[in-house]
Amino acid sequence: MALTRIQPAAIADVREPNFRNIIINGNMAVSQRATSTASITTTGYHTIDRWNTTISALGTWTQSQDTDVPTGQGFATSLKMDNTTADASPGASDYLNIRQYIEGQNLQYLKKGTANAESLTVSFWVKATKTGTNIVSLRDNDNTRQISKSYTIDSTDTWEQKEITFAGDTTGAFDNDNAASLTVLFWLAAGSNYTSGTLNTSWGASTDANRAVGQVNHGDSTSNNFWITGIQLEAGTTASEFEFLPYGQNLERCHRYYQLYINEIGKFVTQGGYNATNFIYMWFRFYKTMRANPSLEINTGTNYYTVYRAGGTDGIDSLAVSTNTPQGCMLYLSGESGTAGDVAFLYTNNSDAYIAFTSEL
Repeated sequence: MALTRIQPAAIADVREPNFRNIIINGNMAVSQRATSTASITTTGYHTIDRWNTTISALGTWTQSQDTDVPTGQGFATSLKMDNTTADASPGASDYLNIRQYIEGQNLQYLKKGTANAESLTVSFWVKATKTGTNIVSLRDNDNTRQISKSYTIDSTDTWEQKEITFAGDTTGAFDNDNAASLTVLFWLAAGSNYTSGTLNTSWGASTDANRAVGQVNHGDSTSNNFWITGIQLEAGTTASEFEFLPYGQNLERCHRYYQLYINEIGKFVTQGGYNATNFIYMWFRFYKTMRANPSLEINTGTNYYTVYRAGGTDGIDSLAVSTNTPQGCMLYLSGESGTAGDVAFLYTNNSDAYIAFTSEL
């Protein structure tokens, strides 16, 4: 049988992702925490991985991973904000935006703070009930600098693609570390503290009054919905097609910041041993090295967890972290009745029990 020689041109056609998209999970595919969360009135990560909802006294919202997407563009999910309690007259300090924080060590190639600073272009698909002017902002957290640009939602409840270019900033380099150097913000509403100045469409010192000038209020009616997907931020002055990554690769990138392990009853968690009659230590290795020493997130309650050991079982109400690293941690359990040296196996014992670790920016 003759062998077919693969020519270099053919090899070149099988391309690996080049990660030109600075944003992680811009297609809203990964949602480890929940697919829908209601009654949102406080800042936090509620559903879609890497997307923080930042809110101060501006209505009540349900956020979900939705299947309403632009037709024929390759997207399967979007982030939806559904207003459930309106705020038609926001106070001066009220605001609502969704944002993503980006590590400085991932941004060094942008050459910010030099004469060769790269421009940045953000592209995305957006749909909203309310039409009008909206604001996208970039914030340099290391040097307290900021730039904002506006875009217009032209038609109600219609998917529209937007592309916005920000000039490179020749002042202030990003720190080369794992902290949040750059924030990308999509405003949904803002009080007069953020809208009473002149929109800073060029990089400059961050002034609140200039950050969201002209922003419409998506929270002024419970009929309002806001969807967004396909967010891409890349170096240069033009947008390229959205860079789709395999789901597993996308999930792995999200695992650097958040890892959900257990969220159902009767599942094996990890194993360890009794250090003494009432003390158990269990090593827990993470799926992937995390950004920094993470915090443990759990639901607690009477006998939410069960330890199986030689000669019996022990009900566990809560867990704690004894030793913590980006690679894994030592879980510490107390109040049990085993024997020093016994092997212990930890299981969930309640449908509300969950174990996660977070090192979000």
